[in-house]
Amino acid sequence: MPASALARALRAYVRHAPGSLGKARLIDRFLDGHLRTRPVHAVVRLRSGDTVAVTTGDVIQRFQYLFGEWEPNLSAFLRSRLRPGDTFIDVGAHRGAFSLLASHAVGAHGRVVAIEPHPRFHDDLTSAASANRRTNIRGVRSAASDVTGTLTLYLEDPANLGHTTAVRPRRVHATVEVPTAPLADLISRAELATARVIKVDVEGAEAAAIRGLMPALPYLRADAELVVEVTPRLLAKQGENVAGIIDALREHGGFHPYTLTNDYDPATYPRAMRRPQPPVRCTETPKEMTDLVFSRTDASRLALGR
Repeated sequence: MPASALARALRAYVRHAPGSLGKARLIDRFLDGHLRTRPVHAVVRLRSGDTVAVTTGDVIQRFQYLFGEWEPNLSAFLRSRLRPGDTFIDVGAHRGAFSLLASHAVGAHGRVVAIEPHPRFHDDLTSAASANRRTNIRGVRSAASDVTGTLTLYLEDPANLGHTTAVRPRRVHATVEVPTAPLADLISRAELATARVIKVDVEGAEAAAIRGLMPALPYLRADAELVVEVTPRLLAKQGENVAGIIDALREHGGFHPYTLTNDYDPATYPRAMRRPQPPVRCTETPKEMTDLVFSRTDASRLALGR
């Protein structure tokens, strides 16, 4: 059997067969590498029911092709939190994986604010929203910061489009100039008042984004939660740190930090999709890239029950 036909057959098993028997080994030993080095261009159906075009040379799109989902623990957390009529604010929305998921969860009377500065990713996002008739998504083409202006975004590795950052890497594959604005200025008062979850994934710019959100914290509902991907290495290059983000949200918003497992190893996905892990109390300041959930709930872990 040709390798491409074998890859399609194994992908069908990984994607659709019940359970997780043997899936991790298939992914680790063949599928992930094959799809990375011999990219497949396809339109796939996500677990949300939406269809999107993917190219498997990019890691996010490859995982969507294999599993129909990106970051299963975060996806499960969002599904457990969002209800019809809620607002989801997606800061660093990229191509819209979480915006599309949230669009279904919040329903026709809910809202999704998808903030993405990169013109290519913003166009991909708005095209996917239009193609899937997701009329409750409002796209915003701006970087979330604490100042108004412009900045340069750098792409280091075309195999990881999600790691497009304002912190200049050693090797630069491509650059683009984008506008910036304080995060609080990009969200309407009505959207703030109904926001259930604010997700911030901005590849090193999270400290500035959180500072830009500070004026809006008093307008958030009591059960509002934030999910912030923190990147200690990139923050340190700017004279920032994770402790400053945690302290600011604790002091000004009454938020407690929780760690949400986010394993980028595709071999872990079949099990994580069957048994997603809840956020657990963060007891030490992260030293590696970590997803932190900030909640006013004070507990050892945050339940995922729906």
